[in-house]
Amino acid sequence: MKKVMVGMSGGVDSSVAALLLRNQGYDVMGVTLKLFSDEDIIQAENAQKTCCALSDVEDARSVAYKLGFEHLVFNFKDNFKEYVMNQFAESYLCGATPNPCIECNRHIKFDKMLRRAMELEYDYIATGHYARLEHGRLLRGVDNNKDQTYFLSQVKPSEFKDVLFPVGGLTKPEVRKIALNANLPVAEKKDSTGICFIGERHYQEFVNNYIKGKEGDIVDIDTMKVIGKHHGLMNYTIGQRRNVGLSGDQKRHYVCGKDTEKNILYVAFGDDNKYLMSNEAVIESMNYISDLKPTFATCKFRYRGEDVPITIEYISDNEIIVKYESAKAVTPGQACVIYLGSEVIGGGIIKEVRKDNTKLWYL
Repeated sequence: MKKVMVGMSGGVDSSVAALLLRNQGYDVMGVTLKLFSDEDIIQAENAQKTCCALSDVEDARSVAYKLGFEHLVFNFKDNFKEYVMNQFAESYLCGATPNPCIECNRHIKFDKMLRRAMELEYDYIATGHYARLEHGRLLRGVDNNKDQTYFLSQVKPSEFKDVLFPVGGLTKPEVRKIALNANLPVAEKKDSTGICFIGERHYQEFVNNYIKGKEGDIVDIDTMKVIGKHHGLMNYTIGQRRNVGLSGDQKRHYVCGKDTEKNILYVAFGDDNKYLMSNEAVIESMNYISDLKPTFATCKFRYRGEDVPITIEYISDNEIIVKYESAKAVTPGQACVIYLGSEVIGGGIIKEVRKDNTKLWYL
């Protein structure tokens, strides 16, 4: 009987993943990862809206008990702080916009947890990610609304041979139905949103605990006039529309750039303002999951973003240039994930954003 260690967050997806594997005859053990100390957490008002809330361990344990297998908690707090939380804060200090979920998958779930499973002589690890593996190829999940391959783009391809994604071939409603039919205690639990160690509503509070922001000017990039004051550049992301801090009856406006040396936040007015647009980006730290190296493909610049048709120029083993007709608010520090149809080719980090071969000076 093959042994599988299932990463259980306390949510419905990982719980159903464990149920399916048990029903398929695997010897299952559930594991919840302790990733941060209670004092590191800034919870949203409704803790059910964050993952890794204090009740999640109990939820995972109750599912394991109901399904009849062992449940353990692994402490990876130090690793998580080193590879995810500190890097998250440092990236914002440099004016970039990082994605901590990608780093958590890369360094924690599909590295530290996988190694622990192999040390304990398990054959596989499994998670509740909406993704599929077929003959060594990483494919999008069947449910387009829940596909999570974007967050797996920095996992080493060699790791996937020891990984199972049991819910990748299901839609979210199907997963809910399976959980309800099995009377799992988390069947109707709300999905987690936001960043696990922050929550939805207190992002700025978390960042300000790590970085002491300094007030500076908000500048209209079209007129170069000062139109307001910001409260620290790390509190704003490229493309942000709400809570920028402009008073009065202002037109629709977006954060379009940052100058970390001069401590200036640039704002553009109008949905299609030219300063929000680009048609080229340099991608570094490329991690190739597929052996394919297409010239024409699509990419995602954000998890919830649309597929953007691109032409790829391969610069070196770990750097490419992607060219596209036009895209809005492409952001340094975020991930760019390359797809050929349903297959994930790989992904990297947006290093530089350009328009007509010229670097955008305000990013």
